[in-house]
Amino acid sequence: MDVWGWLRKKVLGGKAPDYGLVGRWIAHMPHGRFRHDSIAAAPKKRGERLIGWTAHYLIGIAFAGLLLALFGDEWVARPRLGPALAVGIGTVAAPFFLMQPGMGAGIAASKTPSPNAARLQSLLTHTVFGLGLYVAACAALLLFEKA
Repeated sequence: MDVWGWLRKKVLGGKAPDYGLVGRWIAHMPHGRFRHDSIAAAPKKRGERLIGWTAHYLIGIAFAGLLLALFGDEWVARPRLGPALAVGIGTVAAPFFLMQPGMGAGIAASKTPSPNAARLQSLLTHTVFGLGLYVAACAALLLFEKA
């Protein structure tokens, strides 16, 4: 996902995700604030960028764990693209129905200036995540077979 974000920014001229805003959203939660009209307008929180990037990776690890929980040892022994893509694409539900509404963007980015473009970017990013799960599993399998 991170390579995709970098490529999207450099090649396609898109904006890279700002995980600092995710961190800001999360940092407001212990104070009872789970929803914002605009997370960009919310007061900054100390360490929000670190919180956001840490959450990004921990959530990715949890979603990878979901793939393993759903498809188990058989998938680990013989990774297939379909299950990895299904989990990757399925994880788009988290930003559509939890993160974006909580940060003020509405359900599935409905309150953004270009909702369909935002939805497409989320879908592409999560598809790339699924592809990354598959590639990582195949690479790990090759490494462990040679060890």
